[in-house]
Amino acid sequence: MDLELRQLRCLVAIVDAGTFTDAAIELGVSQAAVSRNLLGLERVLGVRLLHRTSRTITPTTAGVQVLNRARHLLAEADDLVREATTGHARLRIGHAWSALGSYTAEFQRIWATRYPDVELLLVRTNTATGGLAEGLCDLAIVRVPIDSHRFAHVTIADERRYCVLAADDPWARRRSLTLDEIRERTLLIDRRTGTTSVDLWPEGLRPRLEYIQDIDDWLAAIATGRYVGMTPESTATQYRRDGIVYRPVRDAPPVPVHLAWRRHDPHPATHAAIALATELYNS
Repeated sequence: MDLELRQLRCLVAIVDAGTFTDAAIELGVSQAAVSRNLLGLERVLGVRLLHRTSRTITPTTAGVQVLNRARHLLAEADDLVREATTGHARLRIGHAWSALGSYTAEFQRIWATRYPDVELLLVRTNTATGGLAEGLCDLAIVRVPIDSHRFAHVTIADERRYCVLAADDPWARRRSLTLDEIRERTLLIDRRTGTTSVDLWPEGLRPRLEYIQDIDDWLAAIATGRYVGMTPESTATQYRRDGIVYRPVRDAPPVPVHLAWRRHDPHPATHAAIALATELYNS
């Protein structure tokens, strides 16, 4: 026999309601159906789940464990149904590090005013596609090259590059830096989601590299003074930290900011999000 969600619902309802009669009323079924579902669940699991007397119903030791797992499974099932049925009433925008930078909060406020029927969720995930390939979002803010065969995308802006330094670094007194100066230091980069690569420098004139996979770890390591980093302007506005300073790199090429989506299954609100993001960047 297969385990069924209705059997788990009956178990939870019996324990919460305290009687088979009240559980049946809560579930909108007959008392006999409640008894059959409980019996079926005990047969599937091969254990007795409830102690029953004329006055009380209490879970057995096995029943306590099953009850706890049942509540989690039912909650997950409810979430799955809610996600599938609300679908287009929610727009999930993924990003790896810094969303829309200084425009993030304004984007959220304007969206809530213009599109109150579409809930906006920002999802931070440290993947190259901002969670798009993993199915974690409907639309992604991406600052690295995109697989145009799998995803459609539009470039909404270009961001200036900044060098990230410890606040007590001698360079922190500088107003700007150059690529040639940065190559003298050890550069800390994220190969998976970062926007910096050795291709910014000519062969033979490239900096030493160290690697990391999370922005918080990246900032903490740079604050020690052992490394420097390079990042788009959005990171400089989203991650202001004690012990860290950002200085523009005046001769570095800008970082393109893309919005990407699944080519064959776009969310209906995709173009509204593109329009708003473009509007804010152009402002």
